[in-house]
Amino acid sequence: MTAVIYARYSSDNQREESIEGQIRECTAYAEKNGITIVKHYIDRAISAKTDNRPEFQQMIKDSDKKLFDIVLVWKLDRFARNRYDSARYKTQLKKNGVKLMSATEIISDGPEGIILESVLEGYAEYYSADLSEKVIRGMTENALKGKFSGGAIPFGYTINADRRFEIDPLTAPFVAEAFQRYNDGQTMREIRDWLNEKGIKNKRGGPMTFNVIQHMLSNRRYIGELKYRDVLIPDAIPPIVSVELFNDVQEKMLKNKKAPARRKAEDVLHPFCWTMKWNSP
Repeated sequence: MTAVIYARYSSDNQREESIEGQIRECTAYAEKNGITIVKHYIDRAISAKTDNRPEFQQMIKDSDKKLFDIVLVWKLDRFARNRYDSARYKTQLKKNGVKLMSATEIISDGPEGIILESVLEGYAEYYSADLSEKVIRGMTENALKGKFSGGAIPFGYTINADRRFEIDPLTAPFVAEAFQRYNDGQTMREIRDWLNEKGIKNKRGGPMTFNVIQHMLSNRRYIGELKYRDVLIPDAIPPIVSVELFNDVQEKMLKNKKAPARRKAEDVLHPFCWTMKWNSP
């Protein structure tokens, strides 16, 4: 009998050693049961809640080539964490003459094995849903406390050891001046060029772009607001600009957004107006 090992760790458990452990236990199981391992398929930092896993999909495709008899996993939840995907891909493997086996879960081929496998798959789905709920709850709690919950750190801020936002004394003044310059009549492109001339880089180390400036001038974190999902917390982080200046900038951005549309409409109508005037008696 030949087998391939499918190993995976999720993005919430990014440990290379977990892959090594899975392969080690699967290999030991194969040696004990006279199974020859012919290949490893490994997905790193990808959740089993989705079937959009490159190595997993390649393994399913390869199962149709009669290259192996068994897909060996450390636990069934490495294969899938929802019952729909599990049933769908196990059916496809079975159609291709390939069996799914777990190295650590003893599942018989009889009726009892069917029940046990269903229970294990149901628990894997429950665990995944429960973990997601706990993560969301924890991140919501962090937001309520004004703590950083992940993602991109806004330009002008740093995150301290307690995961709280702090104003960056080196970059925050440029944020404040960018708001003031726009309020005084400068365009986003002019502000972009000014920052690039100053040698100011974005958070990724690249040059400032129009989109970065647009996002900066509309980011409500700069007035101290913090939002996670549907939870909005005012005065959660130290503000860089005043609410009055921020609101003035939003009004100007809205007017400037409408102005090109009006000019475009006038440009379209202009030839007709000229024709009517020229042809009038």
